[in-house]
Amino acid sequence: MDRRWVCLATMGPIGVASVVYVVVVAGFIEGNAAHELGWLLLGVVPTFVFGMWLLTVSSSRAALFLALAATAMAFSSAYETFLGRNVELLQESWFPLFNMLGLTSDAVSTAAFVSLFATFPTGIPERRWQRIAVWFIWIPALVGPLVVLTTPYVLLSPYMGVSGDGIPNQYAVPWLEWAAPIVYSVAYQPWPSVVLGLGVLGYRALFGDEEVRARTRVMAAVVTASLLAFAGWTFWPEIWLFGVAVFVTLIAIPFAGIHGILRYGAFDIAPGDRGRLFARSSGLLIAVLYGIGVATPAVLLADSLTLVGAVLLTTLLAVGLLPVRGWLERRIHRLVFGDRERQLTMLGELGARLEQAVDPRELLTRLADAVREGLDASWVRIALAGSDGSLAAAPAGVAGEVEGEVVASCDLVRGDETLGRIDVGPRRRGEYGDAEQALLRTVAGQAAASVANVRLTAQLAEQLAELTASRERLVAAQDDERRRLERDLHDGIQQNVVAQIAGLRLARNRLQRGELTAEELIELQDQARETLTDLRELARGIHPPVLSDNGLVAAVESGVARYPIPLSVEADERVRAERFPDDVETTAYYVVREALANTAKHANATHASVGLARSNGHLRIEISDDGCGIDTEAAAATATSSGGLANIRDRVAALRGTVRVVPARPTGTTVLVDLPVEPRREREELHVG
Repeated sequence: MDRRWVCLATMGPIGVASVVYVVVVAGFIEGNAAHELGWLLLGVVPTFVFGMWLLTVSSSRAALFLALAATAMAFSSAYETFLGRNVELLQESWFPLFNMLGLTSDAVSTAAFVSLFATFPTGIPERRWQRIAVWFIWIPALVGPLVVLTTPYVLLSPYMGVSGDGIPNQYAVPWLEWAAPIVYSVAYQPWPSVVLGLGVLGYRALFGDEEVRARTRVMAAVVTASLLAFAGWTFWPEIWLFGVAVFVTLIAIPFAGIHGILRYGAFDIAPGDRGRLFARSSGLLIAVLYGIGVATPAVLLADSLTLVGAVLLTTLLAVGLLPVRGWLERRIHRLVFGDRERQLTMLGELGARLEQAVDPRELLTRLADAVREGLDASWVRIALAGSDGSLAAAPAGVAGEVEGEVVASCDLVRGDETLGRIDVGPRRRGEYGDAEQALLRTVAGQAAASVANVRLTAQLAEQLAELTASRERLVAAQDDERRRLERDLHDGIQQNVVAQIAGLRLARNRLQRGELTAEELIELQDQARETLTDLRELARGIHPPVLSDNGLVAAVESGVARYPIPLSVEADERVRAERFPDDVETTAYYVVREALANTAKHANATHASVGLARSNGHLRIEISDDGCGIDTEAAAATATSSGGLANIRDRVAALRGTVRVVPARPTGTTVLVDLPVEPRREREELHVG
């Protein structure tokens, strides 16, 4: 069985029986023990209820200390009540042994409380000397048997108000009487143990690590106040303010423990479990405190009030404390679950905000504002992911001034794709709990679809703009190509044909006069042959015959000899033997020719290479040189304007391919082209079908 359930099964009945006994005897049988009931209701019951609850949710040493202290305090109250109503027991011979129960309960209560304070919130201090000090705190727990063995008279609890100097202790060992003063100073008096424990607490609260100081600050303040109140009550009992201060500080101990649970996961209750474990039981503690607050004044003033007055006072307090009880429940609920009303309002407004935003930046800005308001964050930053999945350096939406580190974050996920991430800065009041984390995940899930849709719309708009620009560039390139052909025909071939016509007319006239010679016909024949060569060159520039006859690799290799710098072509036998679809071969050929032309014009290279490979249904082309290279940003800017790279991208995009321009190693530029390929036979069958 778990240790905490054993402790709960042992201490729970003892504490409950003790509380019931005091209430029955002092409240119902005698009805005139206001002090006893006041101490029980204000000093014992809240701590006992909190300690028993802790044992149901925590097995930490700190929870055991608190439960043990509260149980021992309840038993001590019951012992004092019992002995006060049965004074004749003091004369019994066995009373020194019975008195060990009262002495031990007082000592255990003090030691457990001091150990809890010294080791809060985990029950285990950080340093070795502190752990040794905690062991010494428990020496007074041996006061019962030590007093019986060393002191020849009975030492009663100092809270009894009765001295036992005249009561002999027949169980004392004569040769141990010399140790009686030591036992009295070390074990019977609680102050050495209290000072040692408070010294450990003070050291941790003042000189411990930053985290330790933060976790012990509230409890140290409550203990200091309680210590001052007890000191004042001890030396000036006639001043009623000290008595009130004692009760207030005792009630504050459970609240300090609750603060430790909610803020730091005290008693080994992790922040992730505090909502599940604490919220369901906080109502019990609040109900107990409410009942105590309603009943205690009438109990304390029972000697001064009539029955009707006591009933009226209790009724007025019950009505007057209802708002306080409601506020306390709402406050704890807010600490555990956050401000649900504001969060639900934020979720309700979020949809409307996202629907009104059509621009990605506007949408993300509105989303950041909504998250900041809902979580009460100091700032919120939203970054979108690029095509490679990495987050952009510049945020797409920001709310508040970004300062400090990221405290919480959540990815914007749509299906298997990560669209971006929401980063949240420190909270303006308090820290983020489970409710805020859950709200952030809910908002991210709700906003991911809107972000995906708006981003898709923006991408489609960009692609449409790029498609329009690409078509315009293709039309412009075709116009340039037509004008080039027109110039070539006009300035070259047309002039040759006109010259040949003139030569033929002259030859005809000379033939009629009988003056034509064979050499003139040979010259006309050579001119016709040159015209035919020019026409073939022009046709080869439009579509080389070798590309149609022998395929892509042969067409690329046919221009190696005419290239102005050394050029190598690498392709395996599979690529050489395969015939690709006409549009793929034509696009690949002109991409290679355009890239090599750019290299010859601008790269100042001493060598270039072309690599052709077939992989996973794609034709991959790599054109590299060892020239001066090209900047990546410049390449991207050139690709969106006119020019060689723009022509390459437009041609490749028409076949749903991709183009990348990257630096070569160690110098130069590499153009990587990827073209999707359908086997020619399958395409022909599709067209026939």
